[in-house]
Amino acid sequence: MTQLGTETHPLQVAVIGSGPSGFYAAEALLKSGKSVRVDMLERLPNPYGLVRSGVAPDHPKLKQAIQVYEKIAQTPGFNFIGNVTVGRDITVEDLRRTHHALIFTCGAESDRRLGIPGEDLPGSYTATEFVGWYNGHVDYRDRVFDLSHETAVIIGQGNVAADVARILAKDIDELKDTDIATHALDALAKSRIRNIYIVGRRGPVQAKFTSKELKEFGHLNNCVPFIDPKELALNPESETELADINNPGSQKNLELFQQFTETSASGKQRRCIFTFLKSPVEIRGSGKVESIVLENNRLSGAAFKQSARGAGTSLEIPAGIIFRSIGYKGRPLPGLPFDADRGIFPNTLGRITDQNDNPIPQLYTAGWIKRGPSGIIGTNRACGVETADSLLNDIDLLATNDRKPGAEGIYPILNAKKVRHIDFKAWKKIDQHEIELGKTKGKPREKMTSIAEMLKVLG
Repeated sequence: MTQLGTETHPLQVAVIGSGPSGFYAAEALLKSGKSVRVDMLERLPNPYGLVRSGVAPDHPKLKQAIQVYEKIAQTPGFNFIGNVTVGRDITVEDLRRTHHALIFTCGAESDRRLGIPGEDLPGSYTATEFVGWYNGHVDYRDRVFDLSHETAVIIGQGNVAADVARILAKDIDELKDTDIATHALDALAKSRIRNIYIVGRRGPVQAKFTSKELKEFGHLNNCVPFIDPKELALNPESETELADINNPGSQKNLELFQQFTETSASGKQRRCIFTFLKSPVEIRGSGKVESIVLENNRLSGAAFKQSARGAGTSLEIPAGIIFRSIGYKGRPLPGLPFDADRGIFPNTLGRITDQNDNPIPQLYTAGWIKRGPSGIIGTNRACGVETADSLLNDIDLLATNDRKPGAEGIYPILNAKKVRHIDFKAWKKIDQHEIELGKTKGKPREKMTSIAEMLKVLG
């Protein structure tokens, strides 16, 4: 048997998903010193996952990671196949026949539910919908958000919740020079929202904002952050967490929260109100959202293991629009095991495992679908490298007598189904077209918000 990973017998790997973890895994494989061919499959014509469609438009520096991914895409042995949905246009079994190994990096595409009455009333949304909408994601282009109400409520206190609040709070002048979708900019220009509640079930020490995100609320043109000083009273366990030298983020956050209690009347039209120790128990309204009932909580348990328990009292906040931002879950894919509780593909060091925790040959995973929705963009590098290392350590187990065709085996399957697939060169044409559209509006780019529009650019 010819050794796998040589010029005469290259290692053929399919990466499913084109977000950060997919690119970092591809990079590690291509730099391994072995002969590797990586085919990256993406269901959209555009790559980059949440770096393109999840990073807030007013945070352009975070999108500079795309420059790294573009360099990876130019590496010999890399091949992009866009506008292809695995599980529909091509199956997992098809890819197992065409490639030695498959790495699934398809992220966490669904939101966790609150599980309360009224959650599905019109006016109750997921953060993912709103973020995708203002970022021009093709899946959310046609969403409609009624911003004619005075009060919005966001459930959750992580960076995505902060993004949602900040976009609602900003003036159009603060957004017009970004790559925010024009349809979102037009709708936000008519917004009548004045009060934005950001609700956490635990206390200020347990809030998951990064201090950099939080600090921005103190510098908005027309919105002032506010916290009732009483809400910053800490129990002994939270004091212990705050004093821990390994918890500097919470210390910085609390300093900022304290500044928000000192905000004086500024003449600004909007307020971002941070509130803690409250859990939603019901969304009320006759045919649409009209208010939300929050139960007051108390913390229970040891430091760093505290959970929120209902205290038996509640309050009701009139509101016309509500967003939940309480975490994400992956979705199952035909042909793969799935841990429904955790929303991931079960795995050990990136090796997808069966119900007995035994690795399944050829199948690997990286990113949020591997570990759950945690970390920042850079966290995915170590995650992708770990999976690539596991795959490379298994190379002798992946070897076969027959040469795997790789992309040459994929194209006939797609062509037979008349699936219009695009390569990276075609994507760059779409990319350049978006940049040119943006120049006419003084923006870095104007994202195309439908697959048909993107493909039309290619003729």
